[in-house]
Amino acid sequence: MKENLSKPSREVDNLSAIDAAKTLPKSSELASASDELNKAIVNILQEDGRMSYSDIASALSVSEGTVRNRVNWMKQSGVLHIVALTDPTGINYKADAMLGIKVAAGKTPREVGERLAEHPEVVYAMWVTGRYDLLVEIVCGTDEEFLEFVSENCYGQEDIASVELMKGLSMIKNQFFLKRGFPDPSA
Repeated sequence: MKENLSKPSREVDNLSAIDAAKTLPKSSELASASDELNKAIVNILQEDGRMSYSDIASALSVSEGTVRNRVNWMKQSGVLHIVALTDPTGINYKADAMLGIKVAAGKTPREVGERLAEHPEVVYAMWVTGRYDLLVEIVCGTDEEFLEFVSENCYGQEDIASVELMKGLSMIKNQFFLKRGFPDPSA
């Protein structure tokens, strides 16, 4: 039995299209956060993450396909994540605290920060300069959950030399949306 190798089957054509889509973007510039069109698309999505590609295209005077491709390329390259954000002040968590952590000798802030970041209670972890090695914000539904978190994950851990707990008393400002726009690369 002879195989016809001169003409690929539809299944092979479909697989090729799928494989081609996986290799997007064709140009890293088209997925770049510094591209002006991408900035405009992201700014619109920051206002309304559910806006249709056709509405975005209309607002920017480009084709719907261009918007779709740019969004897909930015998502694939990790520049863009479209998610739902809740306003923490509306949820009214009972225990919100910042932890100032000094890392134990022989360990790095990255190691400790990554370990703590695996827990859903951790909403913020940053390696910092100054008095502490790490600042970690945790949000818990109850004071008991807060106590359990610090007891199990901070006190008695060999990678933490000391921890200072700064429990929130009253929320003055919580900018639950990420900073708008893009930094100026020339600054």
